[in-house]
Amino acid sequence: MYEGKRFLAVIPARGGSKGIPKKNIIELKGKPLIHYTIEAAKSSKFIDDVIVTTDSEEIASVAKEAGAEIPFIRPAELASDTAKSIDVLIHAITELEKAGRFYDYLVLLQPTQPLRLSMHIDGAIEKIVKTGKSSLTSVSPVQEHPILIRSVNESEELEPVLKTSSTVRRQDFPEFYKVNGAIYINKIEDLTNNTSLNDNQVPYMMEYRYSIDIDELIDLEIAKIFLESK
Repeated sequence: MYEGKRFLAVIPARGGSKGIPKKNIIELKGKPLIHYTIEAAKSSKFIDDVIVTTDSEEIASVAKEAGAEIPFIRPAELASDTAKSIDVLIHAITELEKAGRFYDYLVLLQPTQPLRLSMHIDGAIEKIVKTGKSSLTSVSPVQEHPILIRSVNESEELEPVLKTSSTVRRQDFPEFYKVNGAIYINKIEDLTNNTSLNDNQVPYMMEYRYSIDIDELIDLEIAKIFLESK
């Protein structure tokens, strides 16, 4: 709880993963990937409860080992490749409210972001409450600056994404940030099935080193390097 508000951390982890089989529980430096996110959430000063929503009994078992709660097994229709994250979250909230459990904010923590720490979660919670806004998302500085990004038009010519001159020193590039997927916070009363989490209002800045998203095997190796350097 923070400033009288209750916070629910939801960690979505479906069993199917095409890029890396069993990605959410793959081993990273001696423990399952999902454990990093569960441990960060449980170490938060402000998170009231930590649940994992999954369709997999195996993931549920692994998550329980780290202290997460599995109040239900996610329906198969919410674990498909086409299922939307917002529908998964609203299902979780609805199920908990049926059991008489109510919260003010939902904190979405994806298990594929193992380097996000409890200090980031707490900092994001403090920021959204102080701003009074409805939603927040974590961001990090872009690694590939859009001033150098081009598209190819129908005439097979390059067109800049930004309609501005790229003849500028790199140190003078304007600042741009990427939604890094590590933390999303939303007022539960404002959530609907049309909510776009990536369009959340308030930015919470994170360094790139904490924003690694495990999507391919090479990302695991990068995460190992950062973990060993801490």
